[in-house]
Amino acid sequence: MSQDRHSTASLFTQVEISPASDPAAVSTMGDDVTGLLRQILTAQDRQNELLEELLSAISSNQRQRTSELRQWKQANPRLARSCRGAAEALSRVQTEFLSRLTEEVNRDPEQLLDGEFMLNEFVDRFGPRLAHLNGVLQVLSQLGSATPASPPQVP
Repeated sequence: MSQDRHSTASLFTQVEISPASDPAAVSTMGDDVTGLLRQILTAQDRQNELLEELLSAISSNQRQRTSELRQWKQANPRLARSCRGAAEALSRVQTEFLSRLTEEVNRDPEQLLDGEFMLNEFVDRFGPRLAHLNGVLQVLSQLGSATPASPPQVP
């Protein structure tokens, strides 16, 4: 019985309920947190200012390009219409080209995965033409577009 009393007494411990540190240390820590939050807020404010400047610069460039494109179209209306027609025709060519490209890939994709020679051959055959075709189509589309997209507005 006395052994039961010793084993039961060892299960319970005394818990002291009192502040772990003095109130002055807690106050100093609160001041540190407040100062840190102020620094974060200041940094975010500066970051917002920089983003607004960047947006302003980008939209200024975009407005200038749009204005120049509009002036070019007004000076060359016949050429702008020709560009629009060429872009539509070239778009059909691009669609056919992409159709042939995807047929070749879907015909035997394992061959492209297994053999580096076959992959290089495929890229050499389709890559440059696709890149150049996309570039030409993009230029013709911009020059032949009815109205250029309006640039983003800066508040």
